[in-house]
Amino acid sequence: MLGFPEKKLGFGLMRLPQLADGSIDVEQTKAMVDKFMAAGMTYFDTAYTYGDGASERAAGEALVKRYPRDSFTIATKLNAPAAKDEADAKRQIDVSLERLSTDYVDFYLLHNLKRDLVPTFDEYGLWDYLKELKASGKARHVGFSFHDTADYLEELLDAHPDVDFVQLQVNYADWNDNVVQSAKNVAVCEARGIPVVVMEPVKGGSLANPPESVAKALLESGSDASLPSWAIRFVASQDAVRVVLSGMSSVEQMEDNLSYMTDFEPLDAEERAVVERAQKAFEGIKQIKCTACGYCTKGCPMQIPIPMAFTAMNRYLIWDNLEGAKDKYQRETTEKGRSLASACVQCGQCEGACPQHLPIIEYLQEIVATLE
Repeated sequence: MLGFPEKKLGFGLMRLPQLADGSIDVEQTKAMVDKFMAAGMTYFDTAYTYGDGASERAAGEALVKRYPRDSFTIATKLNAPAAKDEADAKRQIDVSLERLSTDYVDFYLLHNLKRDLVPTFDEYGLWDYLKELKASGKARHVGFSFHDTADYLEELLDAHPDVDFVQLQVNYADWNDNVVQSAKNVAVCEARGIPVVVMEPVKGGSLANPPESVAKALLESGSDASLPSWAIRFVASQDAVRVVLSGMSSVEQMEDNLSYMTDFEPLDAEERAVVERAQKAFEGIKQIKCTACGYCTKGCPMQIPIPMAFTAMNRYLIWDNLEGAKDKYQRETTEKGRSLASACVQCGQCEGACPQHLPIIEYLQEIVATLE
């Protein structure tokens, strides 16, 4: 039975390449899977809710149907808030297995746990359900993905000490962040000997093209390393981290990641100092720290493309490009038949769903004043 891989890079299947109609480009995904497997990587991560199931189906086509089942590991997730009731939540594993074309998953997670959502998982008895799935063989290892404070992580682990792993948001920009608490959450797991799987190591892609002052801090090192490589190697260098998920969207991104993760070397002291300078540069920039996960949009009654609006606003905040920000905002809203931020009715649904705990309503008001 395969467990955590020897090589730390994991293939995150949330942001797969797309065709012109918005569907997943399965052929390009196959090419990416082939390169990943050829490099000796084995860990793939998806979820019941990614693309309303499209990610799991693509994984089934590009991976499961094309490789021996014992040659890779795959993780997927149970999202209780997406279920109508307890029975519906417990059916998610069977739907996922059907989409994936397999009879078991190697890693099964309770998805997106934070203080205001955990009561639903508790109400549905999903902690005991994880144990049942593990006992039955449908899930080989069980854990949860987490977006909250280190104090609350300790509470959860005290209540459920028998989980096999925890998935955390970790990147150099959020390492000392008071909301995300990457460093503190990793320390909690490390102290308890719990393996960590990392999501968002490149912060939704933003660290692949960071602000000018951050990029300058990295480029002045004289290294020819790519900008995203600094982010992924920083995370992979943490002792508690067993897998670093990279949400790759193209063959080129796959090739770049494999170039430094196939024979991974942790950051040395000089390289750590470079990243520390980049962290300090990042802390001085005002921005909306959105990872574009899309959870905020699923229940928005006005169908406002919130992550796209934030991306447009950051074009102004980070790069001081007001005209470019207005143009992107216009294209992502009015030109695509979507609502402007001024349509917000301040219901608060988005803020309750946001893993980053962002003051979304306040940010939307700023967007109205700046970009409309």
